[in-house]
Amino acid sequence: MKQSFNIIESTCVPLPLENVDTDQIIPARFLKATTRDERFFGENLFRDWRYRPDGSPNPEFVLNDSRYQGDILLAGKNFGCGSSREHAAWALAGYGFKVVISSVFAAIHKNNELNNFVLPVTVSEAFLAKLFAAVQADPAVKVRVDVPAQTVTLLSDGSSESFELNPYKKYCLMHALDDIDYLLLQKDKIAAYEERWSK
Repeated sequence: MKQSFNIIESTCVPLPLENVDTDQIIPARFLKATTRDERFFGENLFRDWRYRPDGSPNPEFVLNDSRYQGDILLAGKNFGCGSSREHAAWALAGYGFKVVISSVFAAIHKNNELNNFVLPVTVSEAFLAKLFAAVQADPAVKVRVDVPAQTVTLLSDGSSESFELNPYKKYCLMHALDDIDYLLLQKDKIAAYEERWSK
């Protein structure tokens, strides 16, 4: 869903697993759905971990643990590997995550997140481990992601790291624009360019 990004301050949901692939984020059987409704995909985020075969919630999975809530998902290294399905980003957005923090993202999945108004924040492995430890010790601890400053801060002790963000994507996120929206804002410039070169 389109939303503007500025400063996100939230508790976190910890998923300290490495190599979480897109089939684990949203299983392939849901790709046949005819809806584009993010809520549908959000309801099935991590479906096979989140629910038992009989459909009952798995109490051992973090999304079913009431201690952990928030707009930020902490994820292990190499998050979003596997197939390039955009549905994985739809599922994260549909569940309500605004930010995913990891030390490594699969490149295509990272771009899919950006295109679907989920901010992938890459931090060092040491800082990610610190965030996991802090959240698991105190689920109420908050993390601040400052998009203009491109920093992520653990509020309990003030430790912080910078993260990289493509300037174009940063502008789009801060102004709630997708690629088509951005192009439409440039239509006068495009028309002027075409006029100049059509002579």
